[in-house]
Amino acid sequence: MSKHSYTFKAASLALSLALLSGCSKGPATSAYTLPVDTGVSRELAEHRNQTLRNVQYDIRLQIPKGKNAPIPASEMITFDIQDLSQALQIDFKEKQEHVQLVKVNGREVPLVFENEHIVISPKHLKTGHNQVQIDFTAGNLSLNRNEDYLYTLLVPDRARTVFPCFDQPDMKAVFKLTLTIPQDWKALANAPLQDSVITGATKTYTYLPSDTIPTYLFSFVAGDFSKVSNSDRGRTMHFYHRETDQDKLKSIAPIFSIHRDALAFMEDYTQIPYPFQKFDFVAIPDFQYGGMEHVGAIDYKASTLFLDEGATKDQLVARSNLIAHETAHMWFGDLVTMRWFNDVWMKEVFANFMADKISKTTVKNSNYDLKFLIDHFPTAYSVDRTAGANPIRQDLANLQDAGSLYGHIIYHKAPVMMRQLERLMGEKAFQEGLQVYLKTYANGNATWPQLIEILDARTPADLQAWNQVWVNEPGRPVFDCKLDVEDGKISVFSISQKGEDGSDRLWPQLFEVALVYDDRVEEYTVNMNQPSIEFQEVIGKQWPLYVLFNSSGQGYGTFPVDARGISYLNKLQNPVMRASTYINLYENMLNGVDITPDMMRYVALLQSANEQEELNLKLLTGYLSDTFWKFTSPEQRTKIAPAFEKNLWDAMEKQKSGNNKKLFFKAYQNIAMTKEAQDRLHQVWETQKAPAGVNLNEEDYTSLAQSLAVRDYPNATGILQQQLARIKNPDRQKRLQFLMPALSGDEQVRDAFFVSLKDRSNRDKEAWVGSALSYLHHPLRAASSEKYLRESLELVEEIQLTGDIFFPTNWLQSTFGYYQTPTAAATVRTFLAEHPDYNPKLKGKILQAADHVFRAEKLVK
Repeated sequence: MSKHSYTFKAASLALSLALLSGCSKGPATSAYTLPVDTGVSRELAEHRNQTLRNVQYDIRLQIPKGKNAPIPASEMITFDIQDLSQALQIDFKEKQEHVQLVKVNGREVPLVFENEHIVISPKHLKTGHNQVQIDFTAGNLSLNRNEDYLYTLLVPDRARTVFPCFDQPDMKAVFKLTLTIPQDWKALANAPLQDSVITGATKTYTYLPSDTIPTYLFSFVAGDFSKVSNSDRGRTMHFYHRETDQDKLKSIAPIFSIHRDALAFMEDYTQIPYPFQKFDFVAIPDFQYGGMEHVGAIDYKASTLFLDEGATKDQLVARSNLIAHETAHMWFGDLVTMRWFNDVWMKEVFANFMADKISKTTVKNSNYDLKFLIDHFPTAYSVDRTAGANPIRQDLANLQDAGSLYGHIIYHKAPVMMRQLERLMGEKAFQEGLQVYLKTYANGNATWPQLIEILDARTPADLQAWNQVWVNEPGRPVFDCKLDVEDGKISVFSISQKGEDGSDRLWPQLFEVALVYDDRVEEYTVNMNQPSIEFQEVIGKQWPLYVLFNSSGQGYGTFPVDARGISYLNKLQNPVMRASTYINLYENMLNGVDITPDMMRYVALLQSANEQEELNLKLLTGYLSDTFWKFTSPEQRTKIAPAFEKNLWDAMEKQKSGNNKKLFFKAYQNIAMTKEAQDRLHQVWETQKAPAGVNLNEEDYTSLAQSLAVRDYPNATGILQQQLARIKNPDRQKRLQFLMPALSGDEQVRDAFFVSLKDRSNRDKEAWVGSALSYLHHPLRAASSEKYLRESLELVEEIQLTGDIFFPTNWLQSTFGYYQTPTAAATVRTFLAEHPDYNPKLKGKILQAADHVFRAEKLVK
């Protein structure tokens, strides 16, 4: 007998014996070495990708009314298999008792359930075509059940929480779905409806086979929805929603039009017709994300789609961008899907990148460069400047951690990187490369290296080296310059860069530098392909009023500030130049370089009074809020609040644009520390009479009531109750009811509310939880809420496992959003020190959320 060595991972003795009983004759040591781990390991995913083909699911679900009754279900999984050397693992993240029956090729087999997998011995399988029938109770974790509607949200690895499946992006399959639902409900799924049958109080929808899609894109919505159809340009679309406000319902026609424009652009840009059977969408109250790109059944957050006549330009552009983003996903992500979720950023970067291009051509009077700058740079910096910064492309060993990959870097730094890449290659070569990529991998899967290989063949630049620092490493560069002047002319102008972490890394990129004179602005392009360059183009030029770095807003990093320019900002006619200046001033303030919080607050207030560009004004009022609440001491806030409020109100009255007036009113509401300001807000709320030229809707008045409550305004409880009675939409009523304990002036009520969030079932409405936490931890409540911080940190791991992909970030940002005390910073440091082996990706998110808390220690005087 020969001697063998074994390594067992996460497999119980009972499982091993069960599997070995099915071995064919021969050396026992050669069989069943693939471990059965929780989640979906990369090892398991690669094995299944190599051995399984032609996967199809036939799923039947019986959905009752209400949210608590179990959902009986059954499915038939069919597939071809060639390699029978390993047990077949079917992913199902539920309790074993949720599985009632397993049949393989028509014969019932004993249930073997281990570490979130149904495990089937090879003795029950055959080479070639197989069928596995499973009767089960559907899992609730990702069904988002409400009393009168539900919806699936299965990205990145949540399909396995609802039904047994091979839950990995490179196992694309065809889905056939049958839903039995209450008779008065409607339903939407990936594929067109084949037929419907009414039986008593229920209705059964049978759908045609879907397109070939990964499990995370499988979707259905069912419930009490209204349905609107629209036919134009040879395509019929169906839109499902629960909106009741007649003013908001006027949005329906533009919503359809924006979708059609986005589809037309994508078909032209890619030279690939829309690749799926149908194109429908649904608006869901308080949806976790802005949208989700399910094939044939896109989900949207209802409040983002439905806008009334008071909508700002920014809201209108944001809606167009969101619709364009989800439409672009039909090609980037749905037609061509990443092989593994370490490349999830690929689908997101192209969706964002293409959305910006679409809006550039379809949104009237849009400023593409300004929108791109304001949308992406400040948000990317908010992570990339922190000790928890992560690269665009991250490692991923198991899909159960895939949710932690999502964040501002993939949604906002990646488009900046992609625009630099397009600029490096040229738009035509870049577009041709993307067309080749989509046609080569259509209906399949691809990796970032495969795309880089295609693009690399179309440019002389070394994209492999370029890719290393931009994609595979975190952080951003810090630029410095040396300037000498002789006889009133520039004699030396050199620019250098290094990593913000002090490293000698180089981010090759193109950006602009402007020389601002009294009567003109001269702009020059810098090709920063070396650690240091001599900027020869400007040598001998007359010494300007000031030098504006990154004048086009396309360079990524922190740039020097020429302090002389603060006095001349109004000379900049180009709104992009002004926005780039505002951003750079703020970033230098955070780094403690030249600009103090007091200076930043003064500049933002002064410039906002003169700024007419709405997007810039939104940026400036955001900086006003940040510097006031995050980087001004409570004592100083009290001292400056009266003058600050007066300046904001006066600026609002002087503005001509209704949208700009509303931005100032919102800034005033955000500050509102004095009794005079709060009385003024109360009068607006009570009379429902907005200041002249300001358009306020129901949500705005609800926000006012909440602002008064968090400030412990007299009779705050009565104000909230009265506002609740004013709200007509039942979904918005439920939201305010949920928030009211977090707004309570009674500390014990707030304490009890926080304790309730430890129960996962009370965190189902994640958007509501995030809003509640922002009130619970409002700066005016910080003294009584700081005690929640430690317990909030202790819940993060559970939240990552039970919540959707953005919830850990939302939880942390809403919790730490405005703290500035040394004790809050110490709480974070102590927690991380006591958990040296803490999940590194979650540790990064904690450091990201607490970054301004650490900076406040140095900046708040």
